[in-house]
Amino acid sequence: MSNLRVLIAGGGTGGHIIPALAVARELVARRSAEILFVGTARGMESRLVPEAGFNLRLVDVGQLKNVSLLTRLRTLFALPRAIFACKRLIREFQPNVVFGVGGYASGPAMAAALWLKVPAMAFEPNAMPGLANRLVGKRVQAAAVNFPSATRWFRNAEVTGIPVRPEFFTLAAPTAPHLLIFGGSQGARIFNVHLPEIIVGLLEAVPGLTVLHQSGQRHYEQTQAAYAVSGADLSRWEVRPFIGDMPARFAQATLVISRSGASTVAELAAAGKPALLVPFAAAADDHQRRNAEEMVKAGAAVLLDESEIDAPGKLLDALVNLLTNPERLASMATAARTQAHPAAAECIANRLATLAQSTA
Repeated sequence: MSNLRVLIAGGGTGGHIIPALAVARELVARRSAEILFVGTARGMESRLVPEAGFNLRLVDVGQLKNVSLLTRLRTLFALPRAIFACKRLIREFQPNVVFGVGGYASGPAMAAALWLKVPAMAFEPNAMPGLANRLVGKRVQAAAVNFPSATRWFRNAEVTGIPVRPEFFTLAAPTAPHLLIFGGSQGARIFNVHLPEIIVGLLEAVPGLTVLHQSGQRHYEQTQAAYAVSGADLSRWEVRPFIGDMPARFAQATLVISRSGASTVAELAAAGKPALLVPFAAAADDHQRRNAEEMVKAGAAVLLDESEIDAPGKLLDALVNLLTNPERLASMATAARTQAHPAAAECIANRLATLAQSTA
């Protein structure tokens, strides 16, 4: 449709805003859509959206989950102001459809869209929806989800998957045993502490294995030192503060040990990578565990709780059992690919356009 205008609301973390940007690019490329993002100053959207060349308007809204009572009260007190600010933006921009991607600004914008009877569609990347999506899920006109288990929270939900960079779908097969340790862009303390403790035993148990560990910038020197003091063969391990070309690093890996955020899980599926998943225990609504459980159910991953990693030998045994079993790794890789959605951005963009058109 011509003159398609889409307001995309939400953000906070990369798991919300990066897929939203992929959908925005798809809408512009294929439908010449006009896009306006609504977010908060504290979220990653405040940097990533302008860098991508899209307009961003900010509203003031805080957290409701996993915060103190005082913070919740402040957020609830400020919420009506945020909803009215979003109503003003909608009246000004006049979108054909509002796309809520979760995160701080998503709730007020979706509430404003419902109030003004503008078609609204929710995006839910996790197996367990966040608070904002749970509140509006049954009232929106449509939803795009990553896991079938999330559909029950929404009206007219479709499993579209999460937009993932195309490079993840076309990786060459690894040529030698290689473990990628990936705790997200900031690293994961639990990996930084426990992997150096078992690196000598792991390298002894898996002939020819090499290891690449992303530690996060803040913990790089400490993690590097912990590996060095272990006495492990320097030629078989490497610690980096940050990995830029993640698809290339995924290509080399025969196994990935990581958290189970929605974007990470989607990339593992796209790349067809077996994984040992350690959910972040403090994640809101325990959504990382739910994501990991879905991948385990599919046969694509093994799940270890944070508490299990503290048990002597548990992490080492889990890694050795996987890395010394090529047939199981191959089976897990095949299972991972069944969870992939190569056309996610296109599918979501098409649904938004159809929703806008049906109510035009």
